[in-house]
Amino acid sequence: MAEQTDLLILGGGTGGYVAAIRAAQGGLNVTIVEKYKLGGTCLHKGCIPTKALLRSAEVFDTMKAAEKFGIEQKSQAVVNFKKIQERKQAVVNQLHKGVEGLCKKNKITVLEGEGAVLGPSIFSPVSGTVAVTFNDKSREDEIIVPKKVIIATGSSPRTLPNLPLDEQTILSSDGMLELEELPESIVIVGGGVIGVEWASLLNSLGVKVTIVEFLDRLLINESAYVSRELKKVFEKKGITILLKSKVEAAELVDGKMVVTIEGKEPVSVDKVMVAIGRSPNVEGFGLQNTSVKYTKKGIEVNEFYQTSEGHIYAIGDCIDTLQLAHVAMKEGELAVAHLLNEDVQPLNYTNVPRGVYTSPEIASVGYVRENVPKDKRVKIGTFNFSGNGKSLVYGESEGFVEVIRDLEADDLLGVTIIGPHATDLITEASTAISMDATPLEIGAAIHPHPTLTEAVQEAALDTYGKAIHK
Repeated sequence: MAEQTDLLILGGGTGGYVAAIRAAQGGLNVTIVEKYKLGGTCLHKGCIPTKALLRSAEVFDTMKAAEKFGIEQKSQAVVNFKKIQERKQAVVNQLHKGVEGLCKKNKITVLEGEGAVLGPSIFSPVSGTVAVTFNDKSREDEIIVPKKVIIATGSSPRTLPNLPLDEQTILSSDGMLELEELPESIVIVGGGVIGVEWASLLNSLGVKVTIVEFLDRLLINESAYVSRELKKVFEKKGITILLKSKVEAAELVDGKMVVTIEGKEPVSVDKVMVAIGRSPNVEGFGLQNTSVKYTKKGIEVNEFYQTSEGHIYAIGDCIDTLQLAHVAMKEGELAVAHLLNEDVQPLNYTNVPRGVYTSPEIASVGYVRENVPKDKRVKIGTFNFSGNGKSLVYGESEGFVEVIRDLEADDLLGVTIIGPHATDLITEASTAISMDATPLEIGAAIHPHPTLTEAVQEAALDTYGKAIHK
């Protein structure tokens, strides 16, 4: 017998469970079908576990620098990677229980298994009925007939034909999270967000790291000034960076991975990590049974996340937008607001804050220098963390803040930060852009002293030539 529900969400990752909670708050009966665990990639294979590892690396860096702060250690600090992994998993487990509790609190039905979307059938004259095959094989398959569907199936790590993943010697980020011991050396293929974050944490933990990037700089979506600063800091830390370089092959020879790089000497390492992005999950759950349009880039949606079948929505990594957890959350909220017939303002993706959790951290919101519309006249204000009191107190004075001001409209167009706690500092800029504040309003607001936020204030004032400490 088929079960009825107001909304079925295929995928209980960050976007999926947030959409579910928002819909339940709106009075809908909600069912989530999740084949792995609530929380999805972000909680179990991405944001949270990698940031837990990065935090351990940060603590180790602080301990190595303790003498500079007048703290003498009787013995040298050592890395216990098993305990680092255990702490990471404890953080993930605690948050997973929290998500489960939220779904229970909001009376959301969670079905652990795989869902397949059906076309028009005896159960419904329109597409969207979902057949559920449970992970518990003792349970019979179930048919769910929803009034609305949200597809939130996420994404999977990409690789290259000449670098087949085995998650033992050639690994994706998924495989890296399951390592039981640290390699002595590694080649990371890809200098995007995932690649540089792993390079940062592994280097801090004592691994010899080589980044091989096909393009001419790291973090191609961020400011070229930031890319240069990160490269400089990384190389100072001992990370080898090969730009405009192409990996031709990686072969296991006498227990080592020999990586062949076009036009360069082969590199012999313990592991190879492929970090060239993620592909939307659009196959294997029945989209071909519907008239929903999709390509390898993702499911096609309108500004309200409706597919070509209006009662079926799609959000998160499975559509062609920014693959960020907070973007998936917001898309989920907006999709639910739309299906509840609430007033919805489409998301401006340019003004979504972005973060890279390297050491030093990087964050930005709005435009960067390279993509400011050509019809705008701008003034760019900057301030170095070396001139900030709190940065010097922390012993983290590398990096800068960059603020872009529209000279004609006096609008705040963008802020980029590379330096200590950048991913926290960017919130002020994100809020300012959301509230349509001017750079002068940021500069005029009293910022407590000494704080890192003063660097944002000074850079904002610098767009008017009024920075005090520059």
